[in-house]
Amino acid sequence: MALAGLAARLGLGALWVKDEGLRFGLGSFKALGGAYAVSDVTASAVELVTVASATDGNHGRSVAWGAQQAGCRCVIYLHETVSEERERAIRAYGADIVRTPGNYDESSRRCHEDARESGWIVVSDTAQDGDPGCALEVMQGYGVMVDEAVAQLDADWPTHVVVQAGCGGLAAAVRAHLAALRRDRPLPAFIVVEPTSADCLYRSAVAGERRVAPGDLETVMAGLAVGETSAPAWEILGPGTDAFVAMPDPPALEAMRVLADPAPGDLPIVAGETGGAGLGALLAIHGDPIARELLRLDAESRVLVINTEADTDADIYRAVVGRPAAAVRGERSEQFPMEKTK
Repeated sequence: MALAGLAARLGLGALWVKDEGLRFGLGSFKALGGAYAVSDVTASAVELVTVASATDGNHGRSVAWGAQQAGCRCVIYLHETVSEERERAIRAYGADIVRTPGNYDESSRRCHEDARESGWIVVSDTAQDGDPGCALEVMQGYGVMVDEAVAQLDADWPTHVVVQAGCGGLAAAVRAHLAALRRDRPLPAFIVVEPTSADCLYRSAVAGERRVAPGDLETVMAGLAVGETSAPAWEILGPGTDAFVAMPDPPALEAMRVLADPAPGDLPIVAGETGGAGLGALLAIHGDPIARELLRLDAESRVLVINTEADTDADIYRAVVGRPAAAVRGERSEQFPMEKTK
């Protein structure tokens, strides 16, 4: 979706948002990854399996939905700060929930330990050295949205792509798929965004090798609260990223509001706190002349960002934007009545 009004405000040639907020009714891009991987592993299984995963919310919802479609058992591990609303959304697809203390990385370790003891298949969107698990299948599923974006842009081709990252799986999938689709076109400048409190990719870039983000990983960008970089993702992002941006929470929240109350002529978009992170980084860069110049963001730039989620926590969305997502979607339907919204 083109945001010509916001592009003009930011001094850009063009700005596009790939909106994943309505994907399969699950509310996020994760519907393409976890569910795809579940389908792949269950299709090759000779007997009924149990799939398991740790999640901050969206990936677990996708895995649970995929398991429901496949008719297999699903166990989802949630750390202590995942909201009750996200837990209810996952339970709605028939998943068993295991609550764990600590952060995402600790819930992931518990999930892997239990899976080894019980013979379950872990459908994770991250992986460590020598054990890719299902992470590659998850990343392959994400390629669908890049195909769609390129098709929708038609003859246009971005000069810059800004993508948010937790463990790096989405960002790596986007970077690799753009490289495969570019033909004779130059690769866009690739900018990866993560929270300052969970900046494992930024730290890895500074060190030149994978690093872990310390601390409790506390951020409102719940889907990005990951402290360990995925090994297969880093193989792509390490040499293929032009800039790593670590940012605090306020720009992501501002992006939610900007998308809900857009510039004249632009359609409203429902973006969650993680979904708005890419645009939030772009807004922050716009306010920093040095960063803007270093990244060559100017009137010739054509920028693609991805809204990776809608209001996956309705209470947070209402508190940030000032009204429920249904009201924003209603405003969008009034402006664009031919589009189906939920």
